[in-house]
Formats: sequence, structure tokens, C-alpha cells
Amino acid sequence: MHILMFSDQHADSLGGVQVSLRLQKRFLEQAGHTVTVCAPRMHRDHAGDPGYVDTPSVPITLDREYSMTLVGRRADRFLDAALATRAPVDVVHVQADYWGAMLGYRYAARHGIRTVHTFHNHMEFGLEQVVPFPRLVIRALLWWQHRVLKPTRSTLAPSAWAFLNELAVRADASTAPSGHFAALLERKGVASDVDVIWTGADDAVVEQVLAAGTPRVGSRPLFVWMGRMSSEKRILEYLEAIRLADVDAEFRLYGAGLLLAKAQAFVRTNGLDDRVVFAGKVPYRDALTAIASADALVQTSIGFETQGMTVFEAAALGTPSIVSDPNIAGELPDGTYWQPADGSVPALAEAISRVAADLVSGAELVVEPQTSQEFRQSYQTARMIGVYERVLAG
Repeated sequence: MHILMFSDQHADSLGGVQVSLRLQKRFLEQAGHTVTVCAPRMHRDHAGDPGYVDTPSVPITLDREYSMTLVGRRADRFLDAALATRAPVDVVHVQADYWGAMLGYRYAARHGIRTVHTFHNHMEFGLEQVVPFPRLVIRALLWWQHRVLKPTRSTLAPSAWAFLNELAVRADASTAPSGHFAALLERKGVASDVDVIWTGADDAVVEQVLAAGTPRVGSRPLFVWMGRMSSEKRILEYLEAIRLADVDAEFRLYGAGLLLAKAQAFVRTNGLDDRVVFAGKVPYRDALTAIASADALVQTSIGFETQGMTVFEAAALGTPSIVSDPNIAGELPDGTYWQPADGSVPALAEAISRVAADLVSGAELVVEPQTSQEFRQSYQTARMIGVYERVLAG
């Protein structure tokens, strides 16, 4: 099969969805399929891939990490020309909500190709976190969506869920990367019979990291945090919890984002330089090695995540997690995580203090590397291929 994936952001940019796209692409190719990923051109240096189609774009963040493509006939013509020299597309897999989704469904409609949609984004919660007038933004998005996707098919009342439903009704199958998000989509009327397909950990890298071993450096408890440094990830709340916990431990933060400078300033102002280390962005294998070497992974966002990629990877590697989001905790095996008493900063600080004390006393939570195939990308890719085959069978 030739699978054409659409994303709102380039696969080489920072983010969990982008990690998922790269893993899906590689494992589908290992299974003998062809994958092309269509996304807006990046405006900074990046690795690139022959399997990428980069559409004309404009940067939308000051760090030039993210960009957008203007949806219209010009973009349609560009895409048709770029794909005309490649193998015929069998399935369009939309893994986007905005310009990527519009381009994808317009392409599928022009060429009569069946579609699969993966919902990655809790749009309602995300907009509430990052824009000052979310209801006004949703109305603007609905107006724009109705202009570029015609005719309107959703019968839901105007809302973020209606925006997502407008995409779902155009798909031949819908998937979600977690059970809790699939249930939410169904409950809100976005889609029915949503297939749950996780993003798994890279089989080979997990095996390599486990085989190599991860000797600890230093005697203090080591906590690792990974992600985009933005408000919905609660990075500043995490740093405040570290300050309140006031434990002798090392807290390594991997990633970057718009709040990086503010986070660094917080650390300096509050004298946390001896405990908090900003490790920057690292390749996937280095990220898994960092998780494997930690005493605990810390997950801090609540209500935003639609998948628990890092905590799944931690479970696969035998590293326990402090999990703030009860929905994510509910998908993990028992005995692989701690959970704060509630979603407050003091509760997170108390959990950090309790875990650090356990680690120092030798009463730490021991997690064996999870051998369940569900945590491996090969297993999840085989399930996604099954969805493609079902869709193509009509």
C-alpha cells in the first residue's frame, strides 16, 4: 500500500504527534508499505526525508518551529503536482485537525481515495489553554472549515466537537491513541466505533537500551521530564512543585518551547540551579536512554494529553512514573506509577517528596520492563494495517 499521511506540523518538528508520525512511517515501511507524509515546510534546519512532501507555508511561532499552509486551490495544485510523480495513493491517513486535515480531505475527495482519521488533539481543552477567547476562535475555525470543506455535514451544535465531527464524517474509519480519548470522542458525538491504537515504543531501540544497561551517574534521586515547554504541559507548575518539595534530587528536563526562557528564569530566581537541569532536545534513542536511567519519569499535564507516550515508554523500559493525569494513569499497568492526591501543585510536590524519600530509603517502586506487545510499535502498526485493509475492503 501507499499511505499518504497529513499532519498540521512537519514530522521533524517538536511534539508527541510528530514522534508518533515518524515511528508509524518507519514501521509501516519495515512492513513493506510506502508512506508519504504531507505537512507544512519547516523554517529552520531539519533532517528531512525523501518520503516528505513539504507544502508552501508561513511560520507561526517566533522560534520558527511551527508553520501553517494556506488552504486553497494553489496548495491543492502544488500537492497534486508533487504527488503525480509518486506511486498511486491507496489510503489517505489524516492525522491533523487544521490545515493538514483540510488539505487531506480535499485531496481524498478530488482523487476518490478512502480515508482514515486519527484524532490526536483535545481541541476544546487545548484552545482554552492557549488562546484568550476560545469560543470566538472556535466560531472562526468553524467558519473557515465550512469555507474550505464543502458541503457542511456535521449536525452537532457549533463547538470544538462539531469541528472534529466535520472531519470524522468524511473518514471511512476513525482511530485514537488512547482508550480514554476514544471514549471522550464517542461520548461527545464526534465519531462512533473509534479504534484505539497507541503509539508504541520503538521495539529495536527499547531492546538496545535495555541490553546496553543504564549506569546511574550520581547518588541523588533522578527525575526526568520530557515534552514541549508550554502552558498546557504545566511546566511552570512542575517547577513550582519542585521548589515546594525542596528535596535533594536532580530534575532533568528534556525539550524546548515557548516557555523555556521563563522556566529558566524561574529556576535562577528561586535558586534551583543545583537541582534543575535543562537538557534540551535530544534524539529518540537518547530520550529513551534518559528515561531508562531515571528513578522516575514525571508526567505533569492534566486533561490535555490524548496519549501517554512517555509513560508507556517508561513502562516498557522498567521506569516508574509520577502521573498527574488520572486518565493516563488509568491506562497503565498497576504497580508501575505513583499518582498525586489531586491536580494541585502542592499535591504534586508532596508526591515528589514521597517518591524521593522512598528512593533514598531503598523502598522505591520496582518495575520490571513491560514485555506486553501492546507497548511495542510493531504490534500497534500491525493493528493499523488491519484498519487500512478493512477500509480498502469497503
